[in-house]
Amino acid sequence: MAIHNFLFLSVFTGLLCLAQDPETLLRDPTVKAALDAAKINEPQAIERQIHVCEIPAPPFHETERGLELKRLFVDLGLENVRIDKAGNVIGTRPGLSPRPNLVFSAHLDTVFPEGTVVKVSREGHVLKGPGIGDDCRGLAVMLATIQALDQAKVQTPGTITFVADVGEEGLGDLRGVKNLFGESMPGQIDKFISVDGNGLDIVNIGVGSMRYRVTFKGPGGHSYGAFGMANSIQAMGRAIARISDFKVPANPKTTFNVGRVGGGTSVNAIPSEAWMEVDMRSADVSSLKALNDEFLAAVQAAVEEENRRWNNRGKVSASPEPVGLRPAGQTPEGSPIVQTALAVSRAMGIVENLREGSTDANVPMNMNIPAITIGGGGSGSGVHTLNESFDTKDSWRGTQRAVLLAIALAR
Repeated sequence: MAIHNFLFLSVFTGLLCLAQDPETLLRDPTVKAALDAAKINEPQAIERQIHVCEIPAPPFHETERGLELKRLFVDLGLENVRIDKAGNVIGTRPGLSPRPNLVFSAHLDTVFPEGTVVKVSREGHVLKGPGIGDDCRGLAVMLATIQALDQAKVQTPGTITFVADVGEEGLGDLRGVKNLFGESMPGQIDKFISVDGNGLDIVNIGVGSMRYRVTFKGPGGHSYGAFGMANSIQAMGRAIARISDFKVPANPKTTFNVGRVGGGTSVNAIPSEAWMEVDMRSADVSSLKALNDEFLAAVQAAVEEENRRWNNRGKVSASPEPVGLRPAGQTPEGSPIVQTALAVSRAMGIVENLREGSTDANVPMNMNIPAITIGGGGSGSGVHTLNESFDTKDSWRGTQRAVLLAIALAR
């Protein structure tokens, strides 16, 4: 019993000291200088946010913006700056020791296709432009953190590796972070932070997703002359109707969505091909798997129903192709990294708020590597729309929080 009590007190004391550590750091003149620099430099951070955002970075075409981040990494004094084969921009700020190695990241890509006008406008303290919050804000905060640490000459016990990664959005399927952990830096990452969007929330639960493109095919024919043949679009319609009737748990929240459809050649032709894209999400691995199984069964049943309706004349088929897999995972609330993030927020007078989300941190969470995602401060609206906006009022608080958190975790 005495041993158990000792272990309990040791763990409790460790967590308590951990939670108090940011307060101790705030009394360090060097740390205070870094936080002061972050606030003073916020106008420059906003200008960088605009500058970066006006460089297009559509899905799978982040190269131009990546090259600019590489230049900025070099200018801000990072070492061993390079671009890996996935397109991630990586730079190192060595600590007194190579380990622990904290990765501090933000994503390069946006959801907007090639040709989107990415000019940013300003109305007072509100910025408007596609991607201005998600994730140009994250990139700006990352750059401002590097600058503040350098100006204050902060020496961290561990190393910080800064990463501007590709492929976070949509069908990018977290390919940048997957490559980071799988090929570029396998076994070299001890902790992970991503800065994504605005606000001051902390994401410690990673919502997983499975995405499919399902193609329905049949012989097709003239709408009058070949009437009576199975129809690929009608088969798809049957599948969508079945999907819309799915019953999913509210807790853990589990969702589904048929987001895009297409097919056919003419109003007077039985289509030979149709397709749909489907997204399914849950923070719970077993709930997501159950939904996936139900989805695949629904597609098969829809095809069989359409073929029976037309007595198997001109049979249609369906091919579900996985186009995205975001692993689910979570970093427990009681874990050191989450407790440190909460303590940092408290120390800075920021209301603590943990939530779930689907971010780059999903990958390390799924690998049981301590990971969180934080907002970059400020506020905004219209994320993933052409009317996206970012309000810069008090946005420096997000930058300061990121700086203090990086210092607190790089040890």
